[in-house]
Amino acid sequence: MMPLRASLPAGEGNVRLLAILRWLAVGGQLATILSVHVGLGVRLPLAPMLGALGVLVALNLALLASPWLGAHAGPRRLFAMLLVDVACLTTQLYLSGGVANPFVTLYLLQVVLAAVLLPAWASWTLVAITVALFAWLAMFAPPFALPPQWASTLSVPYVAGSWFNFALAASLLVLFVTRIVRNLSQHDARLAALRQRAAEEEHIVRMGLLASGAAHELGTPLSSIAVMLGDWRHEPAIAANPALVADLADMAAEVARCKDILSQVLLASGEVRGDAPVRATLRHFLSGLVADWRNPGVEAVYEHLMSGDPRIVADRALAQTITNLLDNAAEAGATRIALCAALDGDRLILSVRDDGRGFAPDILEGIGRPYVSTKARRGAGLGLFLATNVLRTLGGTVAARNRATGGGEVVLALPLAAVAVPGEGA
Repeated sequence: MMPLRASLPAGEGNVRLLAILRWLAVGGQLATILSVHVGLGVRLPLAPMLGALGVLVALNLALLASPWLGAHAGPRRLFAMLLVDVACLTTQLYLSGGVANPFVTLYLLQVVLAAVLLPAWASWTLVAITVALFAWLAMFAPPFALPPQWASTLSVPYVAGSWFNFALAASLLVLFVTRIVRNLSQHDARLAALRQRAAEEEHIVRMGLLASGAAHELGTPLSSIAVMLGDWRHEPAIAANPALVADLADMAAEVARCKDILSQVLLASGEVRGDAPVRATLRHFLSGLVADWRNPGVEAVYEHLMSGDPRIVADRALAQTITNLLDNAAEAGATRIALCAALDGDRLILSVRDDGRGFAPDILEGIGRPYVSTKARRGAGLGLFLATNVLRTLGGTVAARNRATGGGEVVLALPLAAVAVPGEGA
């Protein structure tokens, strides 16, 4: 018999716990049978009673000989094991006085174990089985011959009351134990979510430190290069050469692109208020993002699905979040992308719909976690992660799904007040 270990999977750990309790039950029943039969001189049907104990021992030995039985024990297998325990206990009670045997209350142990270890359906099924067995023992268990000084007779009202008491106790135990287990599971889930969020925020902090260092190292030389390119444009020898002017324009464009990439790295570090926010109407802000976004072979449109046009604070973080989602849709093979804006009460709903390949199941399950992506390059998978964290700072949420007509859809939902200009309506 091996001790329980914290590293065991839940199913295997539960099987080992039941095995330990089963060994204790075998030892306790054997000691009781021998004490009554030998010590008190009360004749018991030893063969069938020891046979019931043999079934329990055989079950435990089978678990020891075949560890895979415990390693792959699901709710149904655990339920079957508890049924074997209940059947053996019923055999012992039938042969030793039925409900007059004080050990009839051990049925409640099986009920509690089911409530803790098994789903609700199995717990209530075991309640029904044990209540039925209690009634069956009361009606059909043969009388047990005791010495005259110990003999007693239970009245029918007492037996009926005991049955009702057992049924009530078993039902209340399952009702409250299952609720307590559910509450503990929900509490553990909340703790796991908080740990996940703390890990994500720690991840953003680490990215922020790296990005801040990169900004200090790269920002100054890029600005110097941009200034030098502007000065060279006015040099007579360069201004007179159209080819050199074109090369300078290309270089200036590449420097600007490098600055834009740097701003995206700063956004990835969690600096969601990078550039100074400006005021604009929602339609102008979103349609401008779509108009400025370019990708060969991909058609991007903006759909304004609301009657009003509220004025908002158009900051870099929200703009870059939407741009990242457009880029993700294009990389997923989309040929048409629609950015839609609508109002649901006081919440602004922004959705990016595409006709691409859609989301793989593992991507949908990992929404909001960093580096969950089908892209092969290192650092990919930050689009939805950044969107989740930007929306979180605004009090919003991010959801993704595959559309029935094909393609994917990412929905950003946030309070309109989080981006609206204070004191200004639509």
